[in-house]
Amino acid sequence: MFDSLSLKQPKILVLGDFMVDNYIFSECSRISPEAPVLVAKALRQDKRLGGAANVYANLKGLGADVFALGVVGDDESASFLKANLKGILLTQKGRKTPLKNRIVAHNQQVLRLDDESTEDICLEDELLLEFEKIVQDFEAIVLSDYGKGVLTAKICQNIIKKANALNLPVLIDPKGSDYSKYKGATLLTPNKKEALEALKFSDLNGDNLKFGIEKLKKDFDLKYSIITLSEAGIAIFDEDLKIAPAKALEVFDVTGAGDSVISMLAFCLANKIEIFKACELANEAAAVVVSKIGSVSVSFDEIKSFKKSEFEKKIKSKDELAGLLKDLKNSGKRLVFTNGCFDIVHFGHIKYLEKARKLGDILIVGLNSDSSVKRLKGDLRPINKEFQRACMLASFYFVDFVVIFDEDTPLELVKALKPDILVKGKDYEGKEVVGANLVSKLELIDFEEGYSTSKIIEKIKDKK
Repeated sequence: MFDSLSLKQPKILVLGDFMVDNYIFSECSRISPEAPVLVAKALRQDKRLGGAANVYANLKGLGADVFALGVVGDDESASFLKANLKGILLTQKGRKTPLKNRIVAHNQQVLRLDDESTEDICLEDELLLEFEKIVQDFEAIVLSDYGKGVLTAKICQNIIKKANALNLPVLIDPKGSDYSKYKGATLLTPNKKEALEALKFSDLNGDNLKFGIEKLKKDFDLKYSIITLSEAGIAIFDEDLKIAPAKALEVFDVTGAGDSVISMLAFCLANKIEIFKACELANEAAAVVVSKIGSVSVSFDEIKSFKKSEFEKKIKSKDELAGLLKDLKNSGKRLVFTNGCFDIVHFGHIKYLEKARKLGDILIVGLNSDSSVKRLKGDLRPINKEFQRACMLASFYFVDFVVIFDEDTPLELVKALKPDILVKGKDYEGKEVVGANLVSKLELIDFEEGYSTSKIIEKIKDKK
C-alpha cells in the first residue's frame, strides 16, 4: 500500500515512560526438588528499548527523525536509555527507571520481574519548560503512557493545549480508566480491554462498539476515536464507524504491538495520510511485531517482506484491480468474475471455482466483507474474518485475484472491473443475476451436491 504513497521523514517528539526491557533467554528441562517450580538455565541476555523508548525505536525504524523527552532515575537503566536515545531525559535522583526482566524458556515467556518507580515525577515544571523550548520543531507528538508517573494530568493537558495551538497532532497510548487528562488529543489508542474499563461497559459487541467508540470521541473531545481489537483489527470513528481488518496470520508474542500501532499512526499523520489508510498500515506493522518474540521495532522493508507471500499478492483493492485488468483485457485475456461470502471454504467451493476458472483466462473472486456478510447472513456470521477468507481463496492456484466489497451486491465491482464472463451457481437459473447485463456472457455452474457452509456449521453443532 505504502509503495504508492509519497512519504517524507517527519520530525516526531516522543514523551512518556521510557523503560528498559531485559530478556533472559534460557533452557528448561526439569522441576526444582525444592519446590514445584521450573529450573531455568540462562543462556544469554538481550537488553532492549521498552515503553516509550520502543515507540522511539519503531518511529526511527520507519525513517522518522525522533526526539525523546522524559524523566528517568539515576541508575544503570537510565544510562542505557541515554546512550541509545537522542533527546532530553531529565534525571530525578532516587527514582528507579522502569526495568522489566523477562525470563524466556523455549520461546515462551515464563516470568516477568519489574523494578521501577511509579509515583508521579517531581520534575513537571522542568519537563514542561524543555517541551516549550522545542515543540515548534516537530510535526507530531506521541505520548506513551505506561502509568509510571511521567505523564501526569498537568503534563498531558499542557502539552495537548500547546500542540493544538500549533496545529500539531497529539497521539496518546493511554493508561488507566480515567481519560480526562487526555481531553483534546487527536486520538487515543486503547485496546478493547482498556476501552471497556474507560467506558465502564460490559462488552463492545455489535452496536455497543459504535456507541462506545463514539462516546470516547465526544467525552474526550478527540479528532478521531480508535479502539484496537486484536485479531479483529482496528475500529475507527471519524464521522462513522469503520474497521481496518487485522493482517496477522501467526501470533508468537503481542509485546510491543501497541507501540508499533501508535508509531505507524504518528508517522502517517505527520505525512498527512488519511486516517483509515493509516490504520491499515498500522495493522501491517503490528502483524510483523506479533510474529516475533519480545519488544521489537519494525521497518517498511520488513512490512514489505512480511506481506509478500505469493497468495497475498493476489488480494487487491477495486481500484488496483481495475487498472491491472484493463491491461490484461487489452492483451486478449478473457476475464471471469464470480462472487460470494466463502465463509468456511469447502469441497463444493473448490470445484465451483475450478470450473469457473476453466471458462476463461483470469478468475476474479469478489468477496463479501464482514459487514456485508452480517447483513446477508445474520449477526453470527461470518465465522472467519474477511482477510482470512481472502487469503484462503487466494491460496488456490486457479484463483487469480480476490477483491473485497462492502455492498450487498457486486454491481459496483462488475461496473469497475468489466469482466467478460459472469459466473453464478445453477440455483440462479430463471432468476435475475446482478450485473448480467454488463457482461458478454453469463454462465451458471452446477454445485457439488451435499456441500454448504450452513450444513458444516449444523454438523459441528450436532456433534457437540
